Amino acid sequence: MKIVIPAMFTALMAGPALAVGPSHGTQEFSISGAGTSDKEFESNIFAMDALYGMYTDPNVLLGVRQSVNVSDFEGQDTRWNGTTRIFADYLFTLGAFRPYLGANVGYTYGESVEESFIGGPELGFKYYVKPEAFVTFQMEYQFLFEDADEADNQFDDGSFVYSVGMGVNF
Repeated sequence: MKIVIPAMFTALMAGPALAVGPSHGTQEFSISGAGTSDKEFESNIFAMDALYGMYTDPNVLLGVRQSVNVSDFEGQDTRWNGTTRIFADYLFTLGAFRPYLGANVGYTYGESVEESFIGGPELGFKYYVKPEAFVTFQMEYQFLFEDADEADNQFDDGSFVYSVGMGVNF
């Protein structure tokens, strides 16, 4: 039995003709954003994530991620929240397409949340459009906890957070 892989799929996986992706010591910066508004732009939410990391190996990225959310609803004061997390991701090398699995832990704070520790697993992918530049998609499952003893009990009460962005290696 012969398996035929469509040429478009193999070209997508191969990506740019040059070698792509990081090596040991490569640094990374990426930025992602999201927003929503009602049709009159009277209720607005904006979210932004920034990531800085360093590869300890071509497949292991360690770093810090900062998220900021701003909400502005008619008749209410503008409110902001932030989350700062450290993370570790393992990236699989499939040419220009690099899926990953990881975990993060940090702290959430701001005007409309109760300050708390936060953590959870994450997964996503990067697709290199140039040897040093990529687009990225990530999904996290975040749950809040007061201390390490409580983390196991709070896992079921988490939520999913998605982001889409772009980044560079340098």
